[in-house]
Amino acid sequence: MSETFTKSMARNIYFGGSVFFFLVLLALTYHTEQTLPERSNESEMNESVVRGKAVWENNNCIGCHSLLGEGAYFAPELGNVFTRRGEDAAFKPFLHAWMKAQPLGIPGRRAMPQFNLTEQEVDDMAEFLKWTSKIDTNDWPPNKEG
Repeated sequence: MSETFTKSMARNIYFGGSVFFFLVLLALTYHTEQTLPERSNESEMNESVVRGKAVWENNNCIGCHSLLGEGAYFAPELGNVFTRRGEDAAFKPFLHAWMKAQPLGIPGRRAMPQFNLTEQEVDDMAEFLKWTSKIDTNDWPPNKEG
């Protein structure tokens, strides 16, 4: 076998494969850049969504929850909580009631802390979670309850 597979052949396979996969990377990057604007829901972002993201970050919600698959898996996925909990008519009242009721005090279950958020902060968080639920995630999370 050493007579048929030379060092120059190995070098050509290495460089040829490197060039091929670099071109594949460029093509996939281009495809992502072309499809991302229509999937990202960026057009519906407003000041309330931005403030809600700040509330999310300042209270380290991602330390327990995941959002669109990113974050900790200790508490439920919140990427689809807007659709799970009633959408437009029922979501904001649900979120206000849920945040006021914390901690629930159920024995054997870790409690979500009381963050003492203002009404405006909870509204902004609701807008942020509503916005994230509209992002095209290819049906993530895989089940309804996150």
